[in-house]
Amino acid sequence: MNNLSIKELNMETWKDFERLVQKHNGIWGGCWCKSFHPKSPQKIESKEDARSYKLSLVNEDKSHAALVYDADTCVAWCQFGPPEELPNIMHKKEVESKMTMPDWRITCIFVDRDYRKKGLSLFALNGALELIKKSGGGVVESYPQDTEGKKVSNSFLYNGTKEIFEIAGFDYEGKKGKNHCIMRKII
Repeated sequence: MNNLSIKELNMETWKDFERLVQKHNGIWGGCWCKSFHPKSPQKIESKEDARSYKLSLVNEDKSHAALVYDADTCVAWCQFGPPEELPNIMHKKEVESKMTMPDWRITCIFVDRDYRKKGLSLFALNGALELIKKSGGGVVESYPQDTEGKKVSNSFLYNGTKEIFEIAGFDYEGKKGKNHCIMRKII
């Protein structure tokens, strides 16, 4: 794992991101990491519709992610963006009643199944934090799974665990829903 690097999701890196998502059948049933974005103006009825919507967001610079590369292959990502770019968080009313609006949200971390359990979630998260810093920084908020020390299936860890956010220097701000929490860091 000595060849790891971070690149930002954009039109130049789209094909690499696309290959990883297609390898995993669209991610979580065809999400294409678009669920936290505003609702598409066109009805999304297929994985191809989801892919087209995500591509349009990237093309319009309305979708951001730190892509993790192992040499020339994209193997993971961490999605981030301002709240207006990622408004569809779960338990939104609960979060917004407890917290002031952040400058940035981190909503999704995904690692290729062939690269899991090698620390890439933390690598992707730190890559996103560096890209946020280059974009001016501010208050960064995320909603990882609070596993409370229990083993949890990867299929539920769409935004990593509380533990990796603690390692990255985030502060615990409270519970969110049943199994997630609110974590914040100032960059």
